[in-house]
Amino acid sequence: MEYAFFEGRFVPIEEANINIKTNSFHYGTAIFEGLRAYWNEREEQLYILFAREHYERLIRNARSLFMDLPYTVDDLVEITKDLLRKNEIREDVYIRPIVYFKDLALTPKLIGYTPEIAIYTYNFGRYLDTSKGIRVKVSSWRRNDDNSIPSRWKVAGAYINSALAKTEALMAGYDEALMLNSQGFVAEGSGENIFLIRDGKAITPSYSDHILEGITRKAVITLLRNDLLVEVEERPVARSELYVADEIFLTGTAAEVTPVIEVDNRKVGGGKIGEITRQLQEIYFNAVRGRVERYKSWLTPVYES
Repeated sequence: MEYAFFEGRFVPIEEANINIKTNSFHYGTAIFEGLRAYWNEREEQLYILFAREHYERLIRNARSLFMDLPYTVDDLVEITKDLLRKNEIREDVYIRPIVYFKDLALTPKLIGYTPEIAIYTYNFGRYLDTSKGIRVKVSSWRRNDDNSIPSRWKVAGAYINSALAKTEALMAGYDEALMLNSQGFVAEGSGENIFLIRDGKAITPSYSDHILEGITRKAVITLLRNDLLVEVEERPVARSELYVADEIFLTGTAAEVTPVIEVDNRKVGGGKIGEITRQLQEIYFNAVRGRVERYKSWLTPVYES
């Protein structure tokens, strides 16, 4: 039987249901996170990647929407471990916590309501093709502005912006969309941060460019600087730079490290996965499975050793 953590208790997934009148269902006033847990077969251990970091961001962002939960970061990490054990997960898995207003009310506001949290697991597999690389399209849809709906908050309603861009790209025959911000600079993908490699240097948009403050993005910057000895520059990125980059890759909990081999029908580099991207993928995938000792601090083991 599959379980979810729903409004304070573990219940069979079939019972983890909200009412059709639920406020956040109507107005997108929900904050969510996406976590991955990776199975290490040799150690027979399941590792949650950046568990504390994700729940710290969840609580911080929820408070920005006046959602004060009766749980600490430690509480949520332990609840997630209990859920994975209860579901007897022994494979790679995606974890989705979501905070929402459970009130049966139809006024779009953020005060006077009762926040709740639900957590469930999902067999996601690969979100994008990390083995061969993907084709992307610069979308006609702009990334939502920080003074409209902040991209640094994972607000459910904000993802109509991502859905519009992703759908446009898919219908045009591409795998993913890239969005520009209101100033016309590159922001991010529909659900990923972006990095370019030019002349051996990594370039990525800064937080002020209306992007998600990505946890995987931060980890990748660490790997680039410390392991690959690649300089990383955070700055505005012009659209035209996409067309002259030597390598491009996307990062995110779901996307992991996804190479981009074509942008707007223009090949990136030689039209195949670049050397820095390939090296980065190798160390990243080893680190998230607990095979790199110096990065074990990124991981939370689920099962007792």
